[in-house]
Amino acid sequence: GGGGGGGERTYRGRNNDSKADSVTIPIPSNMVARVIGRGGATVRQMREESGAKIDVDSANGQGTVRISGSASEVEAARKAIDDLLNSSSYGSDNGGQRYGQGGNSRFRDSHRSDSPRGGGWSQPSREYERSSSSSYSTHGGGSYNNATEADDKFEIIDWNALNKASDEASRERWAKCPPLTKVFYRELEEVANMSPAAVAAFRTQSNNIVVDRTFKNENGESGRPIPNPVQTFAQAFGDYPDLMEELRKQGFTKPSPIQSQGWPVLLQGEDMIGIAQTGTGKTLAFLLPAFIHIEGQSTPRSERGGPNVLVLAPTRELALQIEKEVSKYQFRDIKAVCLYGGGDRRAQMNVVRKGVEIIIATPGRLNDLVQEGVVNVSSITYLVLDEADRMLDMGFEPQIRKVLLDIRPDRQTVMTSATWPDGVRRLAQSYMHDPIQVYVGTLDLAAVHTVTQHIECLDEEDKYNRIMQFVKHMGPKDKVIIFCGKKTRADDLSSEFVLSDIGCQSIHGNREQADREQALEDIKRGVVRILIATDVASRGLDIEDITHVVNYDFPRNIEEYVHRVGRTGRAGRSGTALSFVTRSDWAVAAELIKILEEANQEVPDEIRDMAARFAAKKERNDRDRRGG
Repeated sequence: GGGGGGGERTYRGRNNDSKADSVTIPIPSNMVARVIGRGGATVRQMREESGAKIDVDSANGQGTVRISGSASEVEAARKAIDDLLNSSSYGSDNGGQRYGQGGNSRFRDSHRSDSPRGGGWSQPSREYERSSSSSYSTHGGGSYNNATEADDKFEIIDWNALNKASDEASRERWAKCPPLTKVFYRELEEVANMSPAAVAAFRTQSNNIVVDRTFKNENGESGRPIPNPVQTFAQAFGDYPDLMEELRKQGFTKPSPIQSQGWPVLLQGEDMIGIAQTGTGKTLAFLLPAFIHIEGQSTPRSERGGPNVLVLAPTRELALQIEKEVSKYQFRDIKAVCLYGGGDRRAQMNVVRKGVEIIIATPGRLNDLVQEGVVNVSSITYLVLDEADRMLDMGFEPQIRKVLLDIRPDRQTVMTSATWPDGVRRLAQSYMHDPIQVYVGTLDLAAVHTVTQHIECLDEEDKYNRIMQFVKHMGPKDKVIIFCGKKTRADDLSSEFVLSDIGCQSIHGNREQADREQALEDIKRGVVRILIATDVASRGLDIEDITHVVNYDFPRNIEEYVHRVGRTGRAGRSGTALSFVTRSDWAVAAELIKILEEANQEVPDEIRDMAARFAAKKERNDRDRRGG
């Protein structure tokens, strides 16, 4: 069985022949939702793990699960469903997250304890199985046996006792972990002695940093004090001259706003949420404290049982970008590996087995390798969820929650996000300890102020001639990303450029992973100076010397406009954005005006006219709907 071991249930109504390739299992109708899981997560996971086809049906007050495939696949799927119906977390609303390795992982160790019954919840759930097995066993026709009689025999589940046992099992499990050091910060006098007024002035000048404890107590008090920002690298890393030397080699002169406030917070061992756009230096804000965290643990690296740092990222592009950032800094022989779907799985596994200190991964591939026993995340003591809002948008929340069950609860956790939606707040509440939130700029998506934004209103058929004119006037050091709304448009444009003998690369969702990586490499090294991209590719792109962004097709929402424009004007440089706007883009005109005005940019009269016409049309439609 699942949480309780050895269930007694049998299914006599099905063909038990080893050559059988399909089987139908009756289940109580109130268990159908549990087998399917939230958003289909549970049944999808069972399909993936068993390889069998699994169909769940509910009709006439009875549920059935039909399984088909090879004999071994059918058996694996049947066992998974058996485990799920038996499992100790019956009654949980978390279906998919409780199923399989993820849900019960916190009890795995206790099941292997000296007690013949195992620890955790096994005994109560075994009693439940005994009392209820008769209602699920089937006769030749596959119907329920005495279901109504069995209903009276259900025992009341003592959830308080189960939760207590769960907490105890969790405590036992993590008590065996090696000691953890999180505080490495030695605040210099010049930083400690800054007056509150000086601190406030510095934060305002540094892109208007706002910093506070995220979850205050009922009185609105924020508890422990927040460290003052640092203004030089020496104030943060004075005790690590070799790290200072690496920073000097990279040509940095002073910390970026998120670094100046983030480094003292993280070096002090605090959990942190960084709300900042990409291109603000947030990767280094969490990476350098990670290096010091790895180096500062008292247990020798060879005895830690695995990596110390895990960085979860939404896309392979972003994961590879972070890996590249790590490789720039030669600090005390710290090694990293990047694990992502579409990469060479065997090569990734070999690197992990040789031993690494940092794992950078996408949630899907990481979970695969954890389940196969290749990666052990119980040694992780410093966790980063990079671009958390985007990971949730892409549906990774179940995978994130699953992997976090196996990471020790006293770890240090960092989260970065461009926005602060409810989902991200919920994740922070579940997995962080009294985090400090550092906002850079305002939470409203203000376009990066180092970019000059030009808007041109034209007809759809004039775009091609305008882009050819733009490309012909590019300077010898210019590098441009041209954003298109559709993959076909990106392909058409790159074909036209090639036919006109204009060197370019393209990146979009339909291209092979190797081709996408090659395209990024070519634009970074200057082999080509034009990259044609779709929105799918835009968020993870980090190419420091992009001088221009062209919105060939204007994006459908203003947030995407901000992210595209943010690909230029990075790392203290200035940049230029050129956007083609047609009549069909009038729905976003009003929001675009706000962005342009906030950044003190010129607003063409045609855009104001568009916004006014769209508002009038909307008002007319509303009036018609109300019958006025």
